[in-house]
Amino acid sequence: MNVIRTDLEGVLIIEPKVFGDDRGFFFESFNQRRFNEIIGREVEFVQDNHSKSARDVVRGLHYQIRQPQGKLVRATAGCVQDVAVDIRKSSPTFGKHVCVELSAENKRMLWIPEGFAHGFRVISETAEFLYKTTDYWAPEHERSIAWDDPELAIDWMIAKGQAKLSQKDMAGVAFADADYFD
Repeated sequence: MNVIRTDLEGVLIIEPKVFGDDRGFFFESFNQRRFNEIIGREVEFVQDNHSKSARDVVRGLHYQIRQPQGKLVRATAGCVQDVAVDIRKSSPTFGKHVCVELSAENKRMLWIPEGFAHGFRVISETAEFLYKTTDYWAPEHERSIAWDDPELAIDWMIAKGQAKLSQKDMAGVAFADADYFD
């Protein structure tokens, strides 16, 4: 397993060791003991989520201000542009983001710890996306930052009018007005 540190403290790209031949492939997609060693602490995943989305769907930027969720995410079909935004006020990278391409082909995973907003855009015709979370979904604590907030300057590589958004994501607040973590 290869672990790549990003410019945001705690956000990690994880590349599993894949064994493949003309019959297909095999890889260990999750190992609790190894994962805890990689991130340097023990976490417990309590919920798995699975979504399917069409090209140019943008989901995010989401987080829970209470019951914050660490997320281990990956694409099992298709390809996405995955984004994590540091919303920890005390962090030296507060307001900064990282973009990573996750695909069924590259089999990369992204670990996004608590204290970050998360979103993705579907690059392929469709994509299936899996999330392992460290806390349960709590809609009363869920927040959404506008995906196209100019202060964040995320290059989603899509024209504003092309993005397919949910009502919740259309109502995302400006980064300056968001609830942050201390």
